[in-house]
Amino acid sequence: MTDKDYYHVLGLSENTTAEEIKKTYRKLAFQYHPDKNPGSEERMKEINEAYAVLSDRKKREAYDSFRQRYGASARHQFRQSYAEQDIFRDSDIYQIFEELSRTFGFSRPEDLFTRNNLYGNQFRTFEFKGPGFFGKGTFMFRPMSTGYQEQIRRSQPPAGEMPGPQSSLSNRLLLKSLSMFQKHIAKKYGIEIPENGKDAYDVIKITPEEAASGGNVGYYYAGGANPRDLLVKIPAGIKDGQKIKLRGLGGEGKNGGIPGNLYLKVKIRIPFLKKLGEFFKG
Repeated sequence: MTDKDYYHVLGLSENTTAEEIKKTYRKLAFQYHPDKNPGSEERMKEINEAYAVLSDRKKREAYDSFRQRYGASARHQFRQSYAEQDIFRDSDIYQIFEELSRTFGFSRPEDLFTRNNLYGNQFRTFEFKGPGFFGKGTFMFRPMSTGYQEQIRRSQPPAGEMPGPQSSLSNRLLLKSLSMFQKHIAKKYGIEIPENGKDAYDVIKITPEEAASGGNVGYYYAGGANPRDLLVKIPAGIKDGQKIKLRGLGGEGKNGGIPGNLYLKVKIRIPFLKKLGEFFKG
């Protein structure tokens, strides 16, 4: 970890309020959480240490005194007087990570902090205190977490296969309620949550022979930000009006959300002579 000023690590001024410190930390903890941003462990450790010091009135006063006396080397001098256990003692970092894990499906704090690339076994010596420490906190379930979204994604058929029956009305209402709850929590803490892209819909026209035997059929995708030619796998025996799902070809996600899907409705072309014959028969 580099010898950075704690205020600079959080992007705050020395006159910032305790409320601004906590709000900024929540945003940074979400942004650099190793589950969301792999490889950000060192940056996360910097942010955690800066917050643990500046969120504690006495430690912040001590650090401010070191800044006035030692300037750029204040953090180094501060660490001579405060061991890591002292810095994190009485911090609510655990509680905040617990809230993130429950709300967004991240790793449990006890699993995250004991990883060798974060704090390793040293985590067990930290003394974290705060309401809801052992699970009787505010959140009793996982509202549309990234882990839950991944379960939904794995349950969907691969690209080119027909989607299964739609979920029941009760399930759809439950998912909508969970999504609204997640957005409420994110708004409360000033966090931008991932939003999945919208699904797109189009028609693919195939011949009766292609419908019967299946195989790859050329299709030009004109929607989205990247129009292009695609080869769509047609299942043998597909019927007119059935849909084929192409995963990830819908609208783009926001804030790291997954893209939507493209659903192609099958239209089987009827040869002109057959149409003519049916016309005269009618």
